[in-house]
Amino acid sequence: MTAPANAVPARAEQSLRQTLLSPGYLRLLLLCVLLGVPIALACFFFVGLQHELQHWVWTSLPEAVGYGAPPWWWPLPALVLAGLVLAPIVTRMPGGGGHLPVDGLGGAPVGPRALPGAVLAALATLPLGVVLGPEAPLMAVGSGLALLAVRRAGAGGDQRASAILATAGSTAAISTILGGPVAAAVLLMEGAGLAGARLVALLLPCLLASATGALVFTGFGQWTGLKIGALALPDLPPDANPDVGDFLWGLPTAALIAVLVALARALGRRTVTWTRRRTAARTVVCATAVGVCLAAYALITGRSPAEAALSGQATLAQLAAHPHAWSVGALVALVACKGLAWGIALGSLRGGPIFPAVLLGAATATACSGLPGFGATPALALGIAAASAAVTGLPLASAVLAVLLMGRDAHDQMPLIVTASVVAFVVSQVVRRTDPAADGAASPGARR
Repeated sequence: MTAPANAVPARAEQSLRQTLLSPGYLRLLLLCVLLGVPIALACFFFVGLQHELQHWVWTSLPEAVGYGAPPWWWPLPALVLAGLVLAPIVTRMPGGGGHLPVDGLGGAPVGPRALPGAVLAALATLPLGVVLGPEAPLMAVGSGLALLAVRRAGAGGDQRASAILATAGSTAAISTILGGPVAAAVLLMEGAGLAGARLVALLLPCLLASATGALVFTGFGQWTGLKIGALALPDLPPDANPDVGDFLWGLPTAALIAVLVALARALGRRTVTWTRRRTAARTVVCATAVGVCLAAYALITGRSPAEAALSGQATLAQLAAHPHAWSVGALVALVACKGLAWGIALGSLRGGPIFPAVLLGAATATACSGLPGFGATPALALGIAAASAAVTGLPLASAVLAVLLMGRDAHDQMPLIVTASVVAFVVSQVVRRTDPAADGAASPGARR
C-alpha cells in the first residue's frame, strides 16, 4: 500500500522542524552570529588595505613622480613585480596561494594552513593591476577563519558542522562586496545545488553570518572613513523601459558575451596546462603578458591603462555613469585587451573571476547600444547579467546581482535581465561542451 501523497512533504517538514529546534543547530546559529563579527572585521581591513594599496600604486605614485595619470607603460613593471612576488607563493606556500580563478569560486574551503598564502597572494598582487577580483580571496578569509575558530574550540571533529561553518564564513565574507546578504544567499542556494531541509539548514547560518558581516562593514565604513571598493553603481544612465528593439539586439548580445567569456576561460584552461611545468618562471611570464595587454590598451586608445587593469569595479562605475564618454573603438579595445589579460590571469594568477567578467559584459553591451532601438540602460543591465551568468554558471544569482546593481532602474529591466541570464547560461554551456580543454582543467593545488 502506497503512502498518501502528502506523507512525504509532512515527514520532510517534521524533519526540518526537528533539525531547526535541536540544541546543536541552535548553538550552530549562535556561533555563526558570533563568527560573523570577527570575519567581517578581518574582511573589512583586508579589502580596505587592498583598496589603499591599489590607490597608491595607480594614483598616488604616478602623481608623486610627475604624471597626472598612469602612463601607458605603467602596467609593465607593476605586473612583472606581481609575477615575481606570486611565483614563490604558488610554488612553495601551502595551498599555492588559493584556488585557480579559472575553476570559479568552487572547490573545497580554504583551511587555516593555506590561508596565509591566499591572503599574501591577494594583497601583494591584486593592487599591482592583476586583472582579477577580490571575491575569491575574501571567501578564503571567511572559510579559513571559521575553520580556525572551530578547531581552536575543539569542535573540528564534526565534519558536517565544520563544512556549514566554513560555508557560512565564506558567505559572510563575499556578501560584503556583493550588495549584502541577499545576493550572497542566492549565490549559495543556486551554487550548492541542494534542496528541501538540507538547503534551509545550510542557508540560515549563512544568512545570519552574512547579515552580521554587513552590519559590521557599514559601521566601520562610517567610523574609519576607509573605502572598501564594493561592487556598486552609484550613477546610472537615464531610466528607459526595454522595448522590442532591446530584446531583438539584446539577446544576441547576451549570446556574444557568453561566447567571449567562454573563450577567455578556454584560454585560462590552456594557460593552466602550460604553467604545470616550470611554474615559477611561467607565472612571471604570464603576469608580464597581462601587463603587455594593459599597456596595449593604453597605446591603442590613448586612455589610462588603469581602466583595463585591476578588477574593473571603478571602470564599471565610470562606464555606468557616462556610457557615451566612451567611443565604440575604445570599448572594443577594452574588451579585447582586458579579455585577453583576464584569460591569461585565470589560469596563472590568483584572485576572483567574477568582477572582471562583469565589466567585460557591460563594455560589450554598451558598445552594441548604438544599434537602432538598443538603449544604454537595458544594454548595461543585460551585459552585467549575461557576463555573470556565463562566468558563474548561476543564472538566478546573476539576475539578482544585476537587479541589485541597477537599483531603482532594475524593475523595468527585470524581464530583459532574466532572459539575458538564461541565454548566456545556455550558450556558455553549449560552447563549453564543444571545448575539449574544459574537461582537462587542473585542480588549484600548489605546483612546483
